[in-house]
Amino acid sequence: MKSMALTGIAEMGMITGSNPGIKNDNEVLIQVSHMGVCGSDMHYYSTGQIGDNKVEYPFVLGHEGSGVIVETGAAVAGLKKGQRIAIEPAMPCHKCDQCLNGRTHTCRNMIFLGSAGQAPGLLSERIVMPAESCFPIPESLQSDLAVMAEPLSIAVWAADLAGVQTGMSIGILGIGPIGMSLMNYCRFLGAEKIYVTDKLDYRLIMAEKAGGVWTGNPDKSDVVSGINHEEPLGIDIVFDCCGMQEAMDQGIEILKPGGKIMIVGIPEFDNWILSADLTRRKEVCFQNVRRQNDRMQKAIDLIVESKVDMSSMITHRFPFESAGKAFDIVSGYREGVMKAIIEI
Repeated sequence: MKSMALTGIAEMGMITGSNPGIKNDNEVLIQVSHMGVCGSDMHYYSTGQIGDNKVEYPFVLGHEGSGVIVETGAAVAGLKKGQRIAIEPAMPCHKCDQCLNGRTHTCRNMIFLGSAGQAPGLLSERIVMPAESCFPIPESLQSDLAVMAEPLSIAVWAADLAGVQTGMSIGILGIGPIGMSLMNYCRFLGAEKIYVTDKLDYRLIMAEKAGGVWTGNPDKSDVVSGINHEEPLGIDIVFDCCGMQEAMDQGIEILKPGGKIMIVGIPEFDNWILSADLTRRKEVCFQNVRRQNDRMQKAIDLIVESKVDMSSMITHRFPFESAGKAFDIVSGYREGVMKAIIEI
């Protein structure tokens, strides 16, 4: 079996290994068809780690994907050979206190695809997954677009957790694939005004086309003054989708008293620095977002029913052998990339 593996910092190469096989009755063997390059993959690609999770090379990345079922275990029901599926990359234990309390996304024994020290990722010809991680997709949904269900599920969970409602004003700081997914879903929920910031002008243009009422580049203008001019009483909810300190500072300043800051992005540092005075006086609520919790099917349905547009976010497609080029372009934010898909 062939895999495209991370072989060093910003280095990828083709490796070969034995074909995986089903070991447990609840497992499914999948022929991977498409994989999306995610921003969290870039942490491993650029630095070799996310937090305490450090890569041992070679390592196969990738957790956004779709495929075709090749074989099913004896206890698998509802799935069959030849069926196309979208893949949920998280594999919770279903036994710990978190799982038993409906928080499988914070499982204490979580195994996650493409996460160092846990499980190799989807950038391989075949992979074995628990049946519960496989979500059948209808004929009307193309396999490359099915990849987008995973990032959308994160946006759906973040917005649902935040309590986005009709008429609200929303701030999205960082309009990459997750930020754009959030924007599309918040519009579906009825958010009245969505304010967007990003350091890449081409992404701001995409946000404007998608319905953002105001966009700004913090490297070129005072985004706090700009947003506060439009919303002098502050906005209801801020989604930090970039994991940057300056964005957090800006988010606190544009938020109305009693508002929420949803921390969706993954920082590359250990500690936030917060204004004790401003956050206290505004009674700011901070909520971290850990991936998604039982929102995968909802995300698929939203795409299938055309309630959320995810197709326009796919800007680049690459063959399996050019996975390294895909990662390089995404890492460098080149060629107007929003979401790169690799066909395996």
